[in-house]
Amino acid sequence: MKRILSVLAALGVVCASVPVMAQDSAIAQLPWQKGPVTVQLGSKATLEVPQGYAFLDTEGTQRFNELEHNPPSHKDEYTLASRGWVAYFSYEDVGYVKDDEKIDADAILDNIRSGTAAANKERRARGWDEMSILGWSAKPEYDTQLKSLTWSILGEDESNHHKVVNYNARLLGRHGVMDVVVVTEPDALDAAIDDFRSRVKGFRFVPGETYGEYQPGDHVAAYGLAALITGGAAAVAAKKGLFSLIGGFLVAAWKFVLAGLVAISAWFKSVFKKKQ
Repeated sequence: MKRILSVLAALGVVCASVPVMAQDSAIAQLPWQKGPVTVQLGSKATLEVPQGYAFLDTEGTQRFNELEHNPPSHKDEYTLASRGWVAYFSYEDVGYVKDDEKIDADAILDNIRSGTAAANKERRARGWDEMSILGWSAKPEYDTQLKSLTWSILGEDESNHHKVVNYNARLLGRHGVMDVVVVTEPDALDAAIDDFRSRVKGFRFVPGETYGEYQPGDHVAAYGLAALITGGAAAVAAKKGLFSLIGGFLVAAWKFVLAGLVAISAWFKSVFKKKQ
């Protein structure tokens, strides 16, 4: 479970009344880079990390995932931490995704629910809590100018009924897609999205990798926008009824938060103010 509480503790922003466990002490030793700094997201893109935010590279994120008992990812993953949300960046080298497809939100949600049922088998096998899908928090929306697809899904932990919402963005490039997942508490979603959108303006594909630089002969992805929501190749498999494959994708795709984020978020901001 990816926990924002652990991230904030690692950055030294939890008040004295909040106990810091040994696991959080290990997270504090991760190679956090505090803004302002410009970082590389692999060879395809860069990101400006502003003052008051912190960043983990792939090695740091991998170690963080291990500490948090998250399933390993087959992709290089990067972490951007804020005082109110955490975002995870990873690049999919799938080719140029055509953006002329109509999105059927209801059909996509049905696939996600079926895939989540398959994912729950894997979660049970690992001893993890099972998930249920409550519905869209925000239906898929494509920005033709920014070449970005966004959506958010509201889920629930079936053991404790704690609700979790993930805001997803897919930023289209010439040779692939940058996947972004923003994690926050459901009640703080609107503020988190507004903050994230203002910060993601510092994201740039490097020259030669922007969507508008497509050239005839470039590799074109085997699927369109809708499949990006359910895991690309896994979504293609879902059309054939192979929900176990999309289930495997959804096990790793969901990110979780703990309660209490709002109570300690002010400490995140105060620490950076003191440093400044």
